[in-house]
Amino acid sequence: MKPYPSAVRLALISDIHGNLRGLDAVLGELDEAGIDRLVCLGDVAAGPEPRKTIARLRQLGCPVVLGNWDTWLLEGVPELPGAEGPNLRDQGDWSAAQLGETERAFLEALEPRVEIGLDGAEILCVHGSPRSAMEDIYATTPDATLEEMLAGATPAVLTAGHTHVQLVRLYGSTLIVNPGSVGLPFNRWPPNGAVRMSPWAEYAILTAEEGRVSIDLRRAPYDVSGVIDDARESGMPHLDWWSEQWLSPLRSP
Repeated sequence: MKPYPSAVRLALISDIHGNLRGLDAVLGELDEAGIDRLVCLGDVAAGPEPRKTIARLRQLGCPVVLGNWDTWLLEGVPELPGAEGPNLRDQGDWSAAQLGETERAFLEALEPRVEIGLDGAEILCVHGSPRSAMEDIYATTPDATLEEMLAGATPAVLTAGHTHVQLVRLYGSTLIVNPGSVGLPFNRWPPNGAVRMSPWAEYAILTAEEGRVSIDLRRAPYDVSGVIDDARESGMPHLDWWSEQWLSPLRSP
């Protein structure tokens, strides 16, 4: 039973990165939460199970925003910075090679922004920012930079992914929400530049009622070792390096 019978609840997911187990963990919780609508903020398939992940999203039939990795899987992965860049590029090229015509057609149909009216509240859904899928919005992003990123948009709520970090921030009259990452939630960036991933899947639920909005950031636990087994069976390159990025619930970050 919904806690607010007259309210409308929108679930936000982002950055699945081919992690079907993480996605299924979130969907299992959403089944119990009694949501009304679902939107995905992009970067869906670059990871261990790209085809199965797209198949699940097609079954859901929810709006999906075009992310930068979605574009790269179609057009080619560029050279990426940092010591981990070549490995990420190899994994992206491998993910793209797994896609068939159905999966490519799904990605080609995605739009860079989705607009949703939710019980009196205007929701703008993008991947990075309204200006670019490659832009990061953080708690520390200067207001002047945010103004440029918004490119004149003034929605009641701006939802964005890309950073793999959960966020709720008020800018003027706009509430900015990042649900984090379903497939690769970032825990920290150590001094050597290697990313560490948290052992859960992240998402958010936005509740709107007569123009009033509230946000619930959530984490869904699941067995990350299963994802590593899936990656091993799939043949995804650089498995040892990739699996070392994951934090265990028993291992301190």
